[in-house]
Amino acid sequence: MDEFHEGLVALLPRLRRLARALVRSEVDAHDLVQDTVERALSKRSGFRPGTRLDSWTFTIMRRLFIDQGRSRTRWGRVVTPATEATETVADASLAGEDLRADALAVRTAIHALPRDQQLAVALVLIDGLSYAEAAAVAGVPAGTLTSRLVRARQTLIQTLTAQGVSA
Repeated sequence: MDEFHEGLVALLPRLRRLARALVRSEVDAHDLVQDTVERALSKRSGFRPGTRLDSWTFTIMRRLFIDQGRSRTRWGRVVTPATEATETVADASLAGEDLRADALAVRTAIHALPRDQQLAVALVLIDGLSYAEAAAVAGVPAGTLTSRLVRARQTLIQTLTAQGVSA
């Protein structure tokens, strides 16, 4: 494998984390990662050596996520969406019932945020990008990303505190 392929393989865990933060279903997260990797491989000529592969790939994922959201919205008009009764399961790899419940509460709270705030949380708090890097991936000014992140943190703190989830 060349350096591009090795870098893409090394990014897979981070891509999975970001996808899980953006979509509700594990299956959808896996599909989003696969679509992102496929797009990155097919658009490899658009990657400039010397730039950050993670930011470039996260941007691809963000665009795919937006496109899939639009498609899902159109599809939702034709097919009945899942109901509130649809089972939601926490990440099975986490240990302990309390930890699983807290993780599920955090995931649910993140998914309740507006899409722009979800992306900010996923990029900065979950994946650890700097504000400037996350802003570039999101395609917004750093100040906009910062305000989205502040609003998201405030909402998450209020929601999780009300549910009794400790930090």
